[in-house]
Amino acid sequence: MDEKTLRQLEQLLDYRFSNPSLLREAVAHSSQVDNRLASNERLEFLGDSVLAIVICKALFERFPDYLEGDLTKIKSRLVARRTCAKLANRLGLTKFIQVGKGMAKTRAMTGSISAGTFEAIVAAIYLDGGFSAVSDFLLKLFGPLIDQADADEHQENFKSFLQQYVQRRFNLTPNYELLDEKGPDHNKCFETAVVIGERHFPSAWGMTKKDAEQKAAYNALVELDQIKPPKGYKSGS
Repeated sequence: MDEKTLRQLEQLLDYRFSNPSLLREAVAHSSQVDNRLASNERLEFLGDSVLAIVICKALFERFPDYLEGDLTKIKSRLVARRTCAKLANRLGLTKFIQVGKGMAKTRAMTGSISAGTFEAIVAAIYLDGGFSAVSDFLLKLFGPLIDQADADEHQENFKSFLQQYVQRRFNLTPNYELLDEKGPDHNKCFETAVVIGERHFPSAWGMTKKDAEQKAAYNALVELDQIKPPKGYKSGS
């Protein structure tokens, strides 16, 4: 990799290396070198663990009321190789990966190889600038993904999530109050609201009582700052 290309990659990563040889090694696939020790495989090995500890620390601090199992599920979504591959492609790393002449840049490269290269770059930044530098790099990328992974993990069972949180935080159990129902018997819809202690949360409508309760639980979680709602979110829908 020539000096100009190296600088372009540093600009893309928003990180300037004190030891550029680390970055060169991070993008060197085993098919491009004579000795695999000169490839990015060792950095990939280290980067996998560095990524995990940065994400674990971020989740530990971001969700002080989550149990170990909750944190593990979110972490697994974030550090998955498909997530790393997507980030590598989003950054545009693929064109910088150094592969052997006989290896075409195929779909396989944009998946497994790009994920491995991303992890190798994580390790390179860690070795070059330390934990603070690699944390800054990763959290810029993963910050929005953390909230999304949290929402996705609990999307199908907001009631369970709410109950665990309320019991841990307030030593109470959320109640579901049926406020209204409309429509004929064969096509009813229901309005339900969560009540925690003396606090009433925004209601929600659903085609079944269970659906209304799930939506009401979601509204309560938003009000309690446990879920970040999407843009345009309106309670009661």
